[in-house]
Amino acid sequence: MQYLSPVARSAWIDLLRNLKDGAVSGLIGTPKRKAVGTRTYWYDHYRLGRQTIDRYIGEDSEDLRSRLHRHKELAGQDRIREKERARLMRILRAEGLRMADINTGQIVSAMARTGVFRLGGTLVGTNAFLCYEGELGVRIGFDAAAQTDDIDIASFERLSIVINDRVETPLGEVFGDLRFDPVPALDRRHVWRWRQTDRQTMVEFLTPSFDDEEGLRELPSLGVSAQSLHHLNYLIAEPLQVPFLYRYGSLVQVPRPERFAIHKLIVADRRRDGPDSAKSGKDRAQAAFLIEVLADERPVELSDAYAEAREKGPAWRKRMSASLALMPKTRATLERL
Repeated sequence: MQYLSPVARSAWIDLLRNLKDGAVSGLIGTPKRKAVGTRTYWYDHYRLGRQTIDRYIGEDSEDLRSRLHRHKELAGQDRIREKERARLMRILRAEGLRMADINTGQIVSAMARTGVFRLGGTLVGTNAFLCYEGELGVRIGFDAAAQTDDIDIASFERLSIVINDRVETPLGEVFGDLRFDPVPALDRRHVWRWRQTDRQTMVEFLTPSFDDEEGLRELPSLGVSAQSLHHLNYLIAEPLQVPFLYRYGSLVQVPRPERFAIHKLIVADRRRDGPDSAKSGKDRAQAAFLIEVLADERPVELSDAYAEAREKGPAWRKRMSASLALMPKTRATLERL
């Protein structure tokens, strides 16, 4: 296992701080809290002509409250922050961190600009896995990191409804500008996938399924439909904000690495093309890599995530056990926790 240098770790942390500061620097009005059930959300509250606007900022947290308290101090410093981000990205490139390729970078950056991640979207799959290089401070440089042409975004249907805000530019327009065409679903009223016309890149939207069926659901805040999947609620609970490394960096959400690792054990066994497929092999490789790192760096979080998944019931335990039967070293690591 090769760890990132202190210089790289420091630059990554500073870039994350810079991006989070930038996320609240452009507030127009007054930060306002709204309670929905047991959760609290923050909005930028202002008037536009005769209309009152509540622009969603994010879910309440100590970190967000601290930045909102300083939002006037942070305002007007965008040019300074941009120059600093450029400097930090130069350091990260020189240190050898993985940068997004131009195609993936353009798509994810465009979604970040229009508000996909601000409004609850979470980057999942291999593109999220690559973000753990900076989050965990370890170099990812083997087959488990093989780039994919798929960009998967997951979001909770309920959150998409209750925040009562929408992306700044409709995603159909964003994707159209990047030469993506919608992929027709069986029900043509719902679009949840887009494919780039001159490449194989696919963008898909997903949401947790709490029913027996895995049908299509609506994500009003993103203005798209989404394929619902079992086990996804576990993956995207309490996501992290991290830098996405392309150009000057973008602020995105990814699953917690311990949840990502355990979820990969489940996904590897439920692949439609079987546990012996190349995709299942990549799932297991990513899970094995993260579990090895987390067992040393974040053992409590890993142990809690594994225990939580096992408590979900016999179907969850069966999926994980089937994958771990092919991963004796990883199984032994989890048993020692």
